Amino acid sequence: MNRIDRTFGKLKTEKRKAFIPYIMAGDPSLDDTLTLVKLLEDEGADLVELGVPFSDPLADGPVIQEAASRALGRGVTLRKVISTVRMIRRSSNIPIILMTYYNPVFRYGLRRFIEDASSSGVDGLIVPDLPPDEAAELLKESRRQDISTIFLLAPTSTDKRIRLVSRASTGFIYYVSITGITGSRLRIDRHLVRMVRRIKNFSNKPVCVGFGVKKPEEAAAVANCSDGVIVGSSIVKMIKEKRGSLRKYIRDIRKAIDGLV
Repeated sequence: MNRIDRTFGKLKTEKRKAFIPYIMAGDPSLDDTLTLVKLLEDEGADLVELGVPFSDPLADGPVIQEAASRALGRGVTLRKVISTVRMIRRSSNIPIILMTYYNPVFRYGLRRFIEDASSSGVDGLIVPDLPPDEAAELLKESRRQDISTIFLLAPTSTDKRIRLVSRASTGFIYYVSITGITGSRLRIDRHLVRMVRRIKNFSNKPVCVGFGVKKPEEAAAVANCSDGVIVGSSIVKMIKEKRGSLRKYIRDIRKAIDGLV
């Protein structure tokens, strides 16, 4: 069991849901990334998703695209992100998931990337442009290093796709709550609840929901029907525009997930 599995096991015992914030590594700087991970952990994050900046982030909306562009402009690379995770590990055991597109991994070299990620303390990977039916080598190398591979499902996913993703995913299954890009408007309706239940018919792995969760009340509603809540664009936007409000916002999301507001 890696840190992700242990965290979800603990949350299940405590009958609590996971809070998984996303930040872009290197925005505004890699030193800031160290500070921000500590803030997220201090205010109740259970896992942290670290975005790796890429020039063509197809799944991401304008907020995260702009953050990636800023990080790239400062020379942030996949190798530097891995080094930053190693620095985080000096003082923290919070599970860390890298969200990266496949091109930087391919250029790095898949086996070397997995080995370096594992030795630095990375616990999981999300590669949104690499579907599980094309990910045999990634799965093989990740299993060898005990790194979780987290694949995405969407409102349009068929039973065949749900079955495939359920088999390939370890750590948790990422349900994209909307058919669109990150930061799009979330609709909390019966379809969302039905889809999470449908996924659980195929797997006993945790199902976490992301894309579009911005307000504490939305986080609370998503927590009621899933095993975890992923919040990204609103955090990235706040880091750029209202960083002084970030701690309270994270605290409010945590309380909402725990049903305390």
